[in-house]
Amino acid sequence: MRGPFGPIAPFCRIGGPRGGLFATSAGAGYDIAAACHFRFAPGPPIPAGMSRAPAEPIAARISRELADRIVAGQIAAGSRLRQDHVAAEFGTSHVPVREAFRRLEAQGLVESEPRRGVRVCGVSLDEMREIAEMRAALEVLALRHAAPHLTRSILDQAEEATRAGDRAGDVQAWEEANRRFHRLILSPCAMPRLLRSIDDLQTASARFLFAGWRAEWETPTDRDHRAILTALREGDLAAATAVLARHVQWIGQGPRKRQPLVR
Repeated sequence: MRGPFGPIAPFCRIGGPRGGLFATSAGAGYDIAAACHFRFAPGPPIPAGMSRAPAEPIAARISRELADRIVAGQIAAGSRLRQDHVAAEFGTSHVPVREAFRRLEAQGLVESEPRRGVRVCGVSLDEMREIAEMRAALEVLALRHAAPHLTRSILDQAEEATRAGDRAGDVQAWEEANRRFHRLILSPCAMPRLLRSIDDLQTASARFLFAGWRAEWETPTDRDHRAILTALREGDLAAATAVLARHVQWIGQGPRKRQPLVR
């Protein structure tokens, strides 16, 4: 949302479980303050000869922020998303909210129920295994196309992302570093539809990681990432894709078998 002086940043105060923005089928959930407070947030001056990058569409922003909350467990499975309250929080009409809900449904994070609205999906071990198999197949395909375009700089950045994961103090920081590693080595494939599908699957995978590690976190050592980088530097694409497939399928083994992560 934009004002006369630049982007408008919303600040909404979340209250107790009295049935507000997010409410479970039992009536409990997250309450949103009666009003949202806004401030003008003008951007930095634009250098001569340059134009400002296009703002993120409001529907994309809504879906991204709601997806982050669902993945992190801030919105529990079974909770219902109320279209009017989401629109109020983001200061917009119902149209971009409906578009955001469709995006979340395509990601497998919510489901639309006739005459009942939108509900956050649960997760199961079978779904976890399916997502892992799909990710393995698609990421291997992407890496095969990306490998000829991987530079030393890209591989160095991927190695730094792995080190950042080793230093992560919580599961959220580790997941951000892990996703950055995968994006760095796969993006050069230059296949946008494939990358969007992978990104959706990675978002679904993150829910399982957060659910399994939220209570007790121990920083893992990601040996698979290092093995992938070593193989790519040596030009051994077969080894790199084999390790990547095994690495991604690890998530489908279930919570008990996943601990500790040493890949």
